[in-house]
Amino acid sequence: MSALKWIGATLGWTLGGPIGAIIGLALGSLGDSMSDKGQLLGNGSADNQRKGQSKYKKQSKRKSQKQRRAETSSGDFEVSLLVLASVVIKADGKQEQSELDFVRNKFVELYGKDRANKAFKLFKKISSQNVSTRDVCNQIHDMMDHASRLQLVHFLFGIAKADGMVTDDEEDEIHRITNYLGISSRDYSSIKAMFYNSSDNAYKILEIDKTATVDQIKKAYRTMAKKYHPDRVEHLGEEHRKGAEEKFKQVQTAYEFLQDERRF
Repeated sequence: MSALKWIGATLGWTLGGPIGAIIGLALGSLGDSMSDKGQLLGNGSADNQRKGQSKYKKQSKRKSQKQRRAETSSGDFEVSLLVLASVVIKADGKQEQSELDFVRNKFVELYGKDRANKAFKLFKKISSQNVSTRDVCNQIHDMMDHASRLQLVHFLFGIAKADGMVTDDEEDEIHRITNYLGISSRDYSSIKAMFYNSSDNAYKILEIDKTATVDQIKKAYRTMAKKYHPDRVEHLGEEHRKGAEEKFKQVQTAYEFLQDERRF
């Protein structure tokens, strides 16, 4: 059975381009020919990598950005998570067992034990490669919708915080990824605030200043609730919609904190 059967045969744009090359090499080292998927970049050879890159570039030229982003699947999101997680987990020059456990446990939570075990095997093979973060992020930026990219960043902060703290190297790496993904500094700060303990976090999560009026707080909450609503990523499958609920609940908690603080 192919190692990527656990993705549910939902891979689309990640079959080509930089991510396809990375996954192809990882599968090659696992001895998976991917015969039922037209050999995902075959055995990871240079020729097959170039073919995959060429296919991705042609697809990018043929379709508008809106059309491409509508095609992001559960499988595309999942392998994008694997690749970017491998980048963050190596940012501080070491791989903590707590971080590895977080990745595996997160996948168990999202996909179940059997599928998570297969994903983690692939993750470890990806982690052994040198990944061009810019190239990978450019592909994700071109092909994935904004709400899904926000969910990726939230997941990456969770990995970095798995050992109890986010190091400067890890934070710098996530910030670099965020810039490549085309996510604004305000969105980045909002997600980052969800992983730190500070009296200002409620304001940062809602993307407002401490001087905001009650009306501005209410307006900000409506905006953020809409931006982070789990329905925004329902096209990625129920498992990822559930994952987005955590971020949405943090927005609600931030608003409730300000309601108590401001007494409105």
